[in-house]
Amino acid sequence: MSVEINKVTVIGAGTMGAGIAALCATAGCQVWLLDMKTEMATASIERLSGGKRPVITQQQAALITAGSLEDDFSTIADSDWICEAVVEDLKIKRDLFSRIEKVRSDGSVVTTNTSGIPLKDIVADMPERLRRDIAVTHFFNPVHIMKLVELVPGADTQQQVMDRLTNFLSGPLGKGVVHAKDTVNFIGNRIGCFWMLAGLHKAAKAQGISMETIDALMSRPVGLPPTGLYGLIDLIGLDVMDFVAKNLDKNLPADDIGRQFLELPDTESVMLGNGQLGRKTGGGFYKLVKAEDGSKSMEVYDLQARQWRPMNAVELESAHQDIKTLVFANDAEGKFSWDLMSSTLEYASSLVPEISNDIVNVDRAMAWGFNWALGPFKLIDAIGAQAFAEKLQSEGRELSGMLKVLIENGHSSFYRNDESEFLTVSGTYEKVQG
Repeated sequence: MSVEINKVTVIGAGTMGAGIAALCATAGCQVWLLDMKTEMATASIERLSGGKRPVITQQQAALITAGSLEDDFSTIADSDWICEAVVEDLKIKRDLFSRIEKVRSDGSVVTTNTSGIPLKDIVADMPERLRRDIAVTHFFNPVHIMKLVELVPGADTQQQVMDRLTNFLSGPLGKGVVHAKDTVNFIGNRIGCFWMLAGLHKAAKAQGISMETIDALMSRPVGLPPTGLYGLIDLIGLDVMDFVAKNLDKNLPADDIGRQFLELPDTESVMLGNGQLGRKTGGGFYKLVKAEDGSKSMEVYDLQARQWRPMNAVELESAHQDIKTLVFANDAEGKFSWDLMSSTLEYASSLVPEISNDIVNVDRAMAWGFNWALGPFKLIDAIGAQAFAEKLQSEGRELSGMLKVLIENGHSSFYRNDESEFLTVSGTYEKVQG
């Protein structure tokens, strides 16, 4: 079978699977898109190429063939890459890979698009050939827009498989490949979900700061998207956050500091129970209200009063508009921002080399997958790494991970020489690749 990837089978015609199939078609690949019924795959292809904003052209859609798992499974035998993108259920994935292994050809590569199930659990006791040829390709949604793909090897994955996937993902598919390790939620979701879940808890304890202000602080001033904290969770869905938290509860190490934030705060738990989940249910923390005269306005769900109120405009003070001054401000806004951002950045620092061999992959994961202007380590540099570490120590917080490496080796930043070099786990600097 060719080293190049020209023929692809994607299993699972949901949003993610269909998006991956479309991406491969735009690269000129011949694609099979399989689901339980051919009609399901056909409908997904039609959605991709139809409507006011089609993802692919009709010519590209013609490169995708719809099929069913029952009637067209044999197409796998002729595929260079088989990508599984089915529901996040370990048993379903394991059963599917057992079937795939019996049909696929030597030289094919196999991946799972899981976002949270460890690869080691998926391939446990599977044939050696599959363990050698399988990896995780974790795309971010929407596939045609988000740059990030986390590429994760298993314990037995061959290097040539990783090289082949890296070249295809970064070349024809045009993705930014981040190399992660087979740990819970990989890189992006491990850190991003910590920030969101910790944010809900820390915001619940913050006194005198409105939801609108929190979202204003947790956006442009710290280099995060304009949705802020609550707006982002409205976009994702409170039910999805609860699902993620339950998965983390199953898989996080026992001593992980993120465990203290896995249960939703009281008001958010009530919202979840009432089906008040976010944009998809017409409102979560925010909702758009249309008056009888046709005018529209935004309302905010007051988490203390547990009722809706008009949204207020927020104008931040100059000291709150830049992370360099915000996290050192001695007021409610500054203390909240320091509490959440320092915890998140400290957490990211502690996870290297557990989740990745270097800080570059961590920074790229957060920039490409969560649209952070700066990844965690570049953010610490922006604040001032030594000042950041000194403030942590003044609060009795012990330095760990890469922060400890930085300070113990007498360095003042994680990157140097116009960010062309980065600090390694050994305390020396290496050139940034790619």
